[in-house]
Amino acid sequence: MNFANTPSFANQGLQPGGRLFLCVLTSLALLIGDSQYGLMEKARDAISVVLYPLQRAANVPLNLTMQVGDFFTAQAALKRENDALRERDLIQSSHLMRMSSLEKELQQLRQLNALAAQPSHAGVVAEVLYTGRDPFSYRLIIDKGSSSGIASGQAVIDENGLIGQVTRVQPLSAEVTQVINRHYIVPVMIERTGHRALLYGFGGGVEVRYLPISTDIRDNDLLVTSGVDGVYLQGIPVARVKQIDRLGGAAFARVRSEVIAGVQSSRFVVIMPNRRLPVAPPVPPPTDAANTDKKSP
Repeated sequence: MNFANTPSFANQGLQPGGRLFLCVLTSLALLIGDSQYGLMEKARDAISVVLYPLQRAANVPLNLTMQVGDFFTAQAALKRENDALRERDLIQSSHLMRMSSLEKELQQLRQLNALAAQPSHAGVVAEVLYTGRDPFSYRLIIDKGSSSGIASGQAVIDENGLIGQVTRVQPLSAEVTQVINRHYIVPVMIERTGHRALLYGFGGGVEVRYLPISTDIRDNDLLVTSGVDGVYLQGIPVARVKQIDRLGGAAFARVRSEVIAGVQSSRFVVIMPNRRLPVAPPVPPPTDAANTDKKSP
């Protein structure tokens, strides 16, 4: 490089060695003055104020990284806590529903045991296991059979009224045909008036048929067993009148009714004993006068 045209003032000043000596001397003086007399305290304060925004700006990426990490950590913890609370809530809900069901069953059992303990309703308490194979046959299978003294033809009731009748018996179980079976007939009477009638099942419900159109029957009348068939005790609630059809010119009224017992919901039932009817008196033999009358021409 050609230094011929270099300005003369660039060659002026101390030599590098002198400059180094001057810088070292100045540094020592500042160090001694700061350590002994605190000469740089205010300078440091001023510099820290100027550099503070730069320090905050330099820490922004680290703070953002930490905040993002804390956010995802908190979200994961909240999700785990939420899942645990949801699982606990489901468990407690299932326990509550189970407790409600058990309480209902306990109340039903108490009522049935009290009913079965009555002298006029002495019977056997049984549990409904399942329904028949054909859902439209309206039959139930109970957990008591001939080994428990159950016999075909016995009436089956719950705490509200008549469920049906035992139609098939096995040693450890029995089949119950419900009153809503289409082949089922129950002799009943209107509790309010005592008028007797026949209640027919029609597959899912019951109705009174062949009732004279002039019969005194009203909506909401209670139909109870009449006891004339020798199977059911008198006065067991069976159904309640819901609709009466009296067609003009017809000889009979059609009475639609609603079953009172829980034919589709009861879990426990009572099997009633067969009703013991009094023995009919013997027919007296014909008298001699009657025989004489028969022989005379």
